[in-house]
Amino acid sequence: MLEQVLRHLNNWFLVEIHEGTFTVENGSITLPFLLTNQYFRIVGSVFNDGLHKYPAVDLTDETFTGTVWVLAVPKAVVSLAEDIAAWEEKNGEAVASPYQSESFGGYSYTKRSAGNDSGTLNGWQDAFRGRLNDWRKLKGVEK
Repeated sequence: MLEQVLRHLNNWFLVEIHEGTFTVENGSITLPFLLTNQYFRIVGSVFNDGLHKYPAVDLTDETFTGTVWVLAVPKAVVSLAEDIAAWEEKNGEAVASPYQSESFGGYSYTKRSAGNDSGTLNGWQDAFRGRLNDWRKLKGVEK
């Protein structure tokens, strides 16, 4: 969920980018510029693109030319992603439904409006909008 949140925020909390050829062997990658438990993002890999926590031990072996982004994700954002994951676990199925309400017996339903005029939530992005906005970066600013 943290990767989805960072992507939604358009904010990776980037410290620096290392370009080069990297090797993943026995499921891990050695990156001397990272600290234990620090998040990093791989870009340009065939099998391992995405967000990881160092030392990652579940990667797919490969050698790739790409970049490794060193990140400094605040604890508050990690905690926010955990809260969102818990909310998704509880509410995700209901929010994903195209129906706002249903009843049975004589059967009737109301379809959710696309514009969200009804005041209902359309997902975790709406439910956590206030907390997410504190960390958001403008679109078009990738790093």
